[in-house]
Formats: sequence, structure tokens, C-alpha cells
Amino acid sequence: MSTIEKEETVQSARRGLLVFFLILIPLTVISYILALTVTPVYGLLLMWAPGISSILTRILRREGFADISLRSGGRRTLRAIPFILLLPVAVGLLAYGTVWITGLAEYTGHNGNVIGSLVWAILIQMSVGTAMGIISSAGEELGWRGYMLTRLIGARVPKPILMSGLIWGMWHIPAILIGSYYSGPSLALSIVLFMVTISSFNIIISLLRLSTGSIWPSVLLHASWNAIIQDAFDRYTSGKNAFLWTGESGILVAATLVIAAWFFYRRSTLDVRL
Repeated sequence: MSTIEKEETVQSARRGLLVFFLILIPLTVISYILALTVTPVYGLLLMWAPGISSILTRILRREGFADISLRSGGRRTLRAIPFILLLPVAVGLLAYGTVWITGLAEYTGHNGNVIGSLVWAILIQMSVGTAMGIISSAGEELGWRGYMLTRLIGARVPKPILMSGLIWGMWHIPAILIGSYYSGPSLALSIVLFMVTISSFNIIISLLRLSTGSIWPSVLLHASWNAIIQDAFDRYTSGKNAFLWTGESGILVAATLVIAAWFFYRRSTLDVRL
């Protein structure tokens, strides 16, 4: 590819990002308003805002849909499935388990059988919960990893993976501010910890998408994380400071994901700057 062609590719990626955000921002605002004033069902529209924005951008700019990477990813995806399903379980057991054992929060999901009820909840969310979660997580992944990430790389934005994580995190902040998402005793601390959590998780999910060449592993990981962490571990954790230590704005979840992201990045063979 000549220097001129490379520069044209960079400029095309930058224009694509501009159109993407020009659609995403108002669509996000509308989705938040509808979810707050009409019905929470519009939360699904919010989760699909990135995906809809990416699809409309591709249509308006005649970019095509080939690079969404809707192919399965073959053996690379199959090898990733155990990791996809077990990562949320490992994070949950380490972070939430520590909280339960130390008494920083209470485990409330048992009826005389702590281990049995927890295992059952995890298995249900790992299977049924993850399958149902694909409906919503696909909307985000089509936008964040199916479009924005690759365009940030193509546009030569410094540290594209880190930047995509910060953007993804900021997109959630309005939900924290209005109290409809994770929030501990300190709102400011919750936002900081949430940004650490989501940026760390983004490193893992982005490298997974790039290494497999398919969007489906990131869709599955997003769905399994939401199902297992939110509908198993969060649901069975209570206490005054539960969200200080656990949840996506919790200290221990953030710390555990930082470590997990570091290990995953160190093992990655991709030549992509964070």
C-alpha cells in the first residue's frame, strides 16, 4: 500500500468515527430520556444505540459490512469459549468470595446450602442467562468492537484500546449519575472505580475480538459477564457497603479485573498498542 493510500485509509477511518459519534450521541440521549420518562424497556434501545449507529454509518458511507467479522472465527473461537464462560466466574469467586468470607458484605442466595445454591445460580446464568444476554450485548458489540475499535486503530488514534475503553465507560456514566446503575456510598469513587473496571474489561474483550477475527467471542463474553456477575453474584450479595467492594464499581472487582487484563495482555501475541 502506497503512502497516499495509507493516508486515505486513515482519513476514511477518521471520517467514519465522526459520523458514528454524530449518530451515537443523540441516539444515546434519546434512549436515556425514553427509558427514564416512558418505560425502562427503552434500555434495550440504549444498548443497541452503538450497533444502530455503526450500521447507519456503514450504510451512509457505503463502507459495507464485511469487516464487522460476523464469521464464527473457527477453532480460535471454540478455544476461547471456556475462557469466555469461566472468566466472570473466576472474577466473581475471587472478588465476591473475599467479600463474603471477610464479612464486608453478606451472601444471601442460600437456603441452608451455600455452595449448592451458588453453583446452581452460576450454571443457570452461564447457560440460559448468557444465551438471553446475547440479544442486548450484540447491540453494544456491533458498535464498540465491531466498528469503533477497528476505526480507532485505522485512524491511528494513540492507544486505541485504552481510548475505546474510556469512551465505552463514559457512555455508561449518565446511568450512574441518575442512580440506575452501580453506585456505592461515594458517587465520585464509584465513577472512578467503574472506569477502571470497564477499561480493564475492555482490554480483554478487545484483544479477544482482534485475536479471533470474529465479533462473536466479544458478544458472548459481554453476555456472560452481565449474566454471571449481575444476575448471580450481585443478586446474592447484600449489605450497606456491598457496592463499595463488589459490582462493576466495586474495589475488589476493579482490582481483580486489572490483574486479569494485565495477564491477558501479557499473553497476547497481537501487535496492537493498548
